[in-house]
Amino acid sequence: MHIAVAGNIGAGKTTLTKLLSKHFKWEAHFEDVVDNPYLDDFYHQMERWSFNLQIYFLNSRFRQVLQIRESGKATIQDRTIYEDAHIFAPNLHTMGLMTNRDFNNYKSLFDLMEDLVGAPDLLIYLRSSIPNLVNQIHKRGREYENSISIDYLSRLNERYEAWIQTYDKGKLLIIDVDNINFVDNPEDLGMIINRIDAEINGLF
Repeated sequence: MHIAVAGNIGAGKTTLTKLLSKHFKWEAHFEDVVDNPYLDDFYHQMERWSFNLQIYFLNSRFRQVLQIRESGKATIQDRTIYEDAHIFAPNLHTMGLMTNRDFNNYKSLFDLMEDLVGAPDLLIYLRSSIPNLVNQIHKRGREYENSISIDYLSRLNERYEAWIQTYDKGKLLIIDVDNINFVDNPEDLGMIINRIDAEINGLF
């Protein structure tokens, strides 16, 4: 079984992935942020490094999905391969930070990979407002995220909403994280767990 958590920067994907992994005894796969050799450069010079960063993420996530499939274990994944292709790369392209040539090259590679990987059995989307995202990003204090603009986050949020409305690859659970605190409030986490239980039990 493959569960994936999707959502904008600062929505709480990694935290929720850890909590659900612990509760359900699922193996967790996280986004490669710490060892990513392009992330810091990208936030300082987006136009120069956008293609490199997106290819790195695509490679990393494709490898993750293959490992999940091969392991046969119940797994939860922090961010999906779809988010890069439907949200981050097209956004960079639209903003003029990725050339047509690079974007077409990227899309061609993603289309090839998509044919080889199955969709997650359940996709959990964390929906969040911009003020909430900004608050969470400031709270965690990653230095390279200091330069993220509200305009950039807003563009991503619009793309997330458009993608989720057309998502039809498998089961989808949408959680509005603005008015809940699944970190400090056990009842909020319990509510999410109950909703996941209901979705999973309908899978088999």
